[in-house]
Amino acid sequence: MQTRLSQLLPSLRELPALVRLRQWWRQQSPHRQDRYAMLAPLVAVLLFFAAIVAAFGYLRLEEMEREQEAVRRDVEYAQQRMRLRLLERQEELVRLAQEISGQELDTEQFRTRANALVGQYPELQGLSWIDDRKRMRASQGHATLAAGLVNSPAHSADAVEKPSETENAFALARELRQPIYVQRAASPDGSALLELHLPLHSRTRFVGVLLAEYSLDALYRYGVPSEVSARYAVSLRDSRGDVLAGSSAPKRNRAGQWLGWASHANEYEVPVSPVGNGLVLHAQAYRASLGVIGSGLFWLVGTLSVMTAWMLIANWRHTRRRMQAQQALVLETNFRRAMENSMPTGMRALDLQGRITYVNAAFCQMTGWSERELVGCTAPFPYWPEEDRDMLMGRLEDELTGRVTPGGFQVRVKRKDSTLFDARIYVSPLIDARGLQTGWMTSMTDITEPNRVREQLYASYERFTTVLEALDASVSVAPLGTDELLFANKLYRLWFHEQSSGHVRLSTQAGLPARVSSEDSQDHVDNLVGMPTSALPDADAENAELYVEELGKWLEVRTRYLTWVDGRLAQMVIATDITPRRLAEAQSAAQAERAQTASRLITMGEMASSVAHELNQPLTAINNYCNGMVSRIKAQQISEEDLLGALEKTAKQAQRAGQIIQRIRSFVKRSEPNRTLSEVAVMVNEAVELAEIELRRYNVRLSYFMADLPPVLVDPILIEQVLVNLLKNAAESIVHAQRPPPHRRVELHVLPATVEGRPVVEFTVTDTGQGIAPEVMARLYEAFHTTKAEGMGIGLSLCRSIVESHQGRMKAENLYNGSEVAGCRFTFWLPVDGPTAASAPPQLQAEKPQVRA
Repeated sequence: MQTRLSQLLPSLRELPALVRLRQWWRQQSPHRQDRYAMLAPLVAVLLFFAAIVAAFGYLRLEEMEREQEAVRRDVEYAQQRMRLRLLERQEELVRLAQEISGQELDTEQFRTRANALVGQYPELQGLSWIDDRKRMRASQGHATLAAGLVNSPAHSADAVEKPSETENAFALARELRQPIYVQRAASPDGSALLELHLPLHSRTRFVGVLLAEYSLDALYRYGVPSEVSARYAVSLRDSRGDVLAGSSAPKRNRAGQWLGWASHANEYEVPVSPVGNGLVLHAQAYRASLGVIGSGLFWLVGTLSVMTAWMLIANWRHTRRRMQAQQALVLETNFRRAMENSMPTGMRALDLQGRITYVNAAFCQMTGWSERELVGCTAPFPYWPEEDRDMLMGRLEDELTGRVTPGGFQVRVKRKDSTLFDARIYVSPLIDARGLQTGWMTSMTDITEPNRVREQLYASYERFTTVLEALDASVSVAPLGTDELLFANKLYRLWFHEQSSGHVRLSTQAGLPARVSSEDSQDHVDNLVGMPTSALPDADAENAELYVEELGKWLEVRTRYLTWVDGRLAQMVIATDITPRRLAEAQSAAQAERAQTASRLITMGEMASSVAHELNQPLTAINNYCNGMVSRIKAQQISEEDLLGALEKTAKQAQRAGQIIQRIRSFVKRSEPNRTLSEVAVMVNEAVELAEIELRRYNVRLSYFMADLPPVLVDPILIEQVLVNLLKNAAESIVHAQRPPPHRRVELHVLPATVEGRPVVEFTVTDTGQGIAPEVMARLYEAFHTTKAEGMGIGLSLCRSIVESHQGRMKAENLYNGSEVAGCRFTFWLPVDGPTAASAPPQLQAEKPQVRA
C-alpha cells in the first residue's frame, strides 16, 4: 500500500497519461477528430452493453449452479436427519424386540412400553407383536398394517385384506433375520405408511416379528428440517415417483414458464437410508429469480445505456475537449488529496539528500507538528527523542543508501508536547513518471495500543503457563483425527516425553473416542456427525480410572471437548496420579475383611460353651447307644433288627454332630467376598441353626416367619453373620433385662417389601429385652463403642457395613408398651437384583410360622 501511494503522488502534479492523450489528439486532423468523437461514445456504450449482457449471463449460470449445489446439499442434510431419526427409532425397537425375545415382557408390559413409544415418537403409528404363526399377541396404537398380516379371530369381517408387501416383508424377516422396511399402501385415513419388521428369536428359533408402523406424513413433518422445507418443495416418493408425503411443484403455464418455481434442473432426490430405493426424498427449489430477460435490472441498465449513448452523441459538440481534460484533472487531484487527508497512516516524503518534502495530515496529527514546521527540515528531525537520535540517525543513513527493511521497523516518536508513542515505519523508493527515483517515501503507523494489548496477552499467557506447569496433574490437548499434540504441561512431558501417543493411549484406555476414522461410509455419513462445532458445555466431561503399566501408576483420567484457538474441535485429557488413594482403598478393604473374619471368630468364641453343650448331646447319645449294643451283644440278647435300629440312631447322632461342626467351620472360615444369587431360605436356616445354640443356652425361644422370596445377589456367609449377630444380641438383651421364661422370645420375620420404588427383602429381628438407651442409640453403629463388659464394639458396626456394601440399609428402634420399653427391633433390607425382581411373586406366600425353643 505504501509503494502504491508513493507511485501515485507524482501524478497529482503531472498526470502523464492525460498529457500524452492531449498531444496525440492535437496531431489528428479536424475531420478525423470529428469521426473519432462520433464513434468513440457509440463504441464505448456498445461495449458496455455487451459487458452487461455477458455479466448477466455469467451470473445467471453461476446462480443456477449454486442453486443446484444448494439443493443437493440441503437434500442430503435432510436425508441424514431423517436417516438418523429412523435409526434412533430402530434402536429403541430392537431393544424392545430383544426383551420380547428374552421373554422379559408379557402382553400387558408390551402394551405399556409400546404406548410410551407411540406417545413419545409422533411418527410411530402403532406397534404389534406377532408370533411365528402370524397370530396377534398384542397391539398398541393405530395398528392398521398388522390387520393385513395377522389372522386373528378378533378382526371383523371387513378387515383389510392381506397385502402382499407385508407378507413378503414377514417372510424376508424370518429368512434373513434382519430388520426389513417396506413401503405400503395408504391407511384408511389416506396417509401413506411405512412398516418395519423386526424378527424375534428365542435362541436360534424364529418366534415372530415386532411390526412397527410409521406415518410418512409425520416422518416428513418431524424429519425434514423447517429451513429446508421453507426453501424447497420437499416430498417423500416411492420408487415409481408417486408423492407419498410433502408438497410437489405445479405444472407449467401456457407460456412455458414455471409459476413460482425454479427450472427442472434445480431438483434433486436421494433414497432414504435405511429404507432403500423404496422411499426417496425429493426436493425442488423455489424460483429465486425471473431470469435474465425478466430482470428489471437488466432492462434498467439497457435503458440507461441507450440514454447515455444518445446524450453523448447529442452533447459531444457542445463540450470542449480542453475543459473535459481540465475538469478530469481537477476532480482527480481533489479526489487524491481527499484520499490522502483521510488516511490514518502518516506519510512522509524525503528527497535524496534527506530533506522532508511532503507530509500528510495524518503524519501531522500523530506528531503534533504542522506541515509548515516539518517540510524542509533535515535530520535530526524535531519528532526524534533525544535518547534515540543516534539510533535514528543510523536508520536514516541506511534509508538514504537503500538499505531498507521490507517488514519495516519499530521506533519511538516524540510528539510536540514531549509525549512518546510507538510507531512502525515502512520505507520505499519514490519513483516519478519517467521512472527516475526522486526520493524516499515513508509510512508511519501508531502501534502503541497493539503493543499494549500484545504485552497484556503475553503476560496472561505467562501466568496461564506457569499455573499449568505447576499442576500435579498431566494436561494435554490434541485435535480429533490427527496425531498432533497442541499442548502438554510439564508433568505430561515428564511422563510421555512430548509424544501424542500418551494422549491417545489415555483417552483410548479410558473408553473415550480419541480419533476419527478418515474412511467414509457407503452412505457418505460424516464420521463426526452429532459432534458440535462450537465450544462444548462442561457437562460433556467424563472420568475414568485406569492403570498405566509403563508408569506403574493409577491415573484418574478426565476428558472434555473444546474448540481450539484455530476453530478445530480438540480433546483435552487431564490425568491425575491416584496411586496413593488406590493403595489406601485396597488396605481399607483388606482391613474390613479381616474385621469381618475376626467378628465371626469372636461370635463363635462367645458361643463356645453353647456349641460344646450342643455337641455333647449327640456324642453322649452315641456313647450310650454303643455301650448298650456292646452289653446286649455280649449277653446275646439283641436281635438283628434291634441292632440295625440302634446303629441307624447312632449314625444319625454322628451326622448331627458333623453338621454342627461343618456349619461352624463354614461360618468362621475366612474367604474372599463372593456374591452369588443365593436363596433367602437357605441363608436364614443356616443362621438360625447357628444362633439357636446360643439361644437355648439363654433359655430364649426363637420363632421365625419367612415368605416365598426370590433369590438375591449377596455373599451368603456375610448375611448369615449379620443375622447371627442380631439374634445373639437379642438373646443377650433379654437375659440382661431378666425377663421371665414366658417372655423370653425372639422373632425373625423375612418378608418382601418396597423401598423407594425398589423391590427388597426385609429382615426384622424383634426381642423382648430392655431396649436401647437414647445415649447409646446415637452411637449405636460407632466402631469400638460397646455397653458389654467383655465386648469389643465392632459387631453392629460390621453388620451395618456389610448391609450397606450390598446396597441395603439398617435401622434400630425401641418398642413400647405405653411408656415402658417392651423390646427392640432391628430391621435391614437387601435389594432384589435385576431379573429376579420381575420374577418375584406380587403376593406373599407366607409359610407356616416355625417356632424353636
